[in-house]
Amino acid sequence: MKVTAIILFFTLAVLMSLALWQSQETFNLGWRNSVQQLLRFLPILVIAMLIAGFAETLLPKNVVERWLSDSSGWRGIGLAWLAGILTPGGSIIGLPLIAALYKAGVGISVLMTYATSFATLSILRLPLEVGFYGWRLTGIRVVVSLVLPIIAGVLTQLMLPLLER
Repeated sequence: MKVTAIILFFTLAVLMSLALWQSQETFNLGWRNSVQQLLRFLPILVIAMLIAGFAETLLPKNVVERWLSDSSGWRGIGLAWLAGILTPGGSIIGLPLIAALYKAGVGISVLMTYATSFATLSILRLPLEVGFYGWRLTGIRVVVSLVLPIIAGVLTQLMLPLLER
């Protein structure tokens, strides 16, 4: 996390320097836009972090071991596939939730299935896609993407023994 923060801080410093180099007005506009973005997304980020914290705390170990561990097999992959489809908010909710589930002991193959599922199959994104490029292209994308999370989970299960050596 520290390396990510350093990289992000460096990127911000470069962007702020470029804006300031262009003009004080550009820098001020960038600052105002950034604060507006922060205020718009802050409630969602706070809620996402709270969801992740409570999910990590409340998820019973026996449930994780039986239903969501790497040894749960198809059961864990299937649940992760469905949960990814139903997760609202996409990455802003899903990413903190993955981190919390990982801390709670959920298997890596299950997490990869979940991450791929919410990235490719989120049901809440469908109306937006249909609005932009129609039913036909949306339908093709969904049908093609249905198997991707399962493939990601199975490939992860196959690769885990190789990575743990």
